[in-house]
Amino acid sequence: MARLLEIGIQLPEVERAVTWAEVKAIALAAEQAGFDSVWLGDHLLYRDQGPERAPWDVWTFLAGLAGATRRARLGPLVACTAFHPPGLLARMAAAVDELAGGRLVLGLGAGWNEAEFRAFGLPFDHRVSRFEESFEIVRRLLGGERVTFSGRFHRVDDAVVLPRPCRRARLMIGSNGPRMLAIALPHVDAWNTWYESYGNTAGGFVALNRRIDEAAAGAGRDPASIARSACVLVALGRGANERSRDGRSRPIEGPPERIAAHLGELAAAGAGEAILVVDPITERSVEELHGVLALLDA
Repeated sequence: MARLLEIGIQLPEVERAVTWAEVKAIALAAEQAGFDSVWLGDHLLYRDQGPERAPWDVWTFLAGLAGATRRARLGPLVACTAFHPPGLLARMAAAVDELAGGRLVLGLGAGWNEAEFRAFGLPFDHRVSRFEESFEIVRRLLGGERVTFSGRFHRVDDAVVLPRPCRRARLMIGSNGPRMLAIALPHVDAWNTWYESYGNTAGGFVALNRRIDEAAAGAGRDPASIARSACVLVALGRGANERSRDGRSRPIEGPPERIAAHLGELAAAGAGEAILVVDPITERSVEELHGVLALLDA
């Protein structure tokens, strides 16, 4: 019997330095435990609150995970459209989806961390307008179109993704901003929100989800046609101090029954997927969460 709530997990980002071997091992443990999806953050550099740090390149590691895993869906949480020209972003997504046999979910956003934009010479101004142009090019190319587009920030001339993808990768918007939602909701398959945006509570998600319903209707979409995905901060106690906290979003912690109960409340609040942001995020933590999945499957 299918779960009422699909469960994903975010792999290590900048909690500590990790190797490919560890990332792969955690992803395989998650797949073995029954997680429905695994996700990687897309960042170039952090310079706030401590020493400089960054995750590995998201697209290279997604390609590796596409070959290492067999069942779980994969995706960036979420890919910043400003980090690559849109045509190249579409090509990379199509290639990873091919490697994964159609398991890619292309999460997209405009980015927010000014330090990494500045460090790598990327413009930080007009981020939503730049996203709008990039998003149109990416989605049309992945939809199999030949695209000619001349905007203020991006231009392509009879661009096409070849070899032609067997399918269009699923699209997910990772934003709550009104302009971002108006741009993306007419086209995406899913919407995702970070735990800080709804306070990591079922009640907070209800209120935010209602805003998404209204934005979807305003964009001409049936709200029920857009899947809802929520990141959930989970602390497992032992060594649970790697993930920075905003001081307002309390992590979900306790025995498996407590975590499973919260996820059930989130499903009742309208979420179709919960992506667990686990503190600490280790192979052992994933194995411990197997009990939570077993309760959800019961």
